[in-house]
Amino acid sequence: MATAAMEEFEHQFASISAEITTKINKIPQLTGSEKKQLSSSAERQIDEARELLEQMDLEVRTIPSSDRQRYSTRLRSYEAELTRLEKDLRKAKIAFRDGEASRDELLGLDDPRNSEDQRARLLDNTERLERTGKKLDAGYRMTIETEELGQGILDNLHRDREKIQRSRTRLRDTDAGVGQSSRVLSGMMRRIIQNRILMVFLAIVFLAIIIIVIYFITKKK
Repeated sequence: MATAAMEEFEHQFASISAEITTKINKIPQLTGSEKKQLSSSAERQIDEARELLEQMDLEVRTIPSSDRQRYSTRLRSYEAELTRLEKDLRKAKIAFRDGEASRDELLGLDDPRNSEDQRARLLDNTERLERTGKKLDAGYRMTIETEELGQGILDNLHRDREKIQRSRTRLRDTDAGVGQSSRVLSGMMRRIIQNRILMVFLAIVFLAIIIIVIYFITKKK
């Protein structure tokens, strides 16, 4: 039952693809509304063929595994054929009978209103591009200014860091000098105290000698 349905789908696909091929071959020979109508008809048939392939894909999944691979391979070939027809249709839509018709239809000059709309769209796109370019330039300048400002800040921080390091070095040198001066002063104070103690001792000895001398002089009298 499933294989019979597949054969019917395949027959329908062959018929539709043949009609699409015939229309694709005729499209380059037409211009204007005739070409648009035939192109639209071919596009509708391509959509029908795509829906038919989707039905075929669902049907293949119900086929017994012994025959499924064979029908899957055929389905892939039908899909490739439809893809080729789509590409051929796109090429046929931009292929024209002669150079003049090609230029007019490409630009939409067969209808004055289309021409005006085309020029209006081109002007709008040009203005949008100009505005976008100006915004990009402004953003670029802002980025450059921000980068320069950041570089200036980094330079200032680097100079401040060097100043702090020099200040720390001078502070360490000052601390070392203060420590050395403190040791010198301590040594001087010790010597001063020792000299005073010695002077007091000598004064006491000298005073004791005077007292003894006076004592013996007084005793002899």
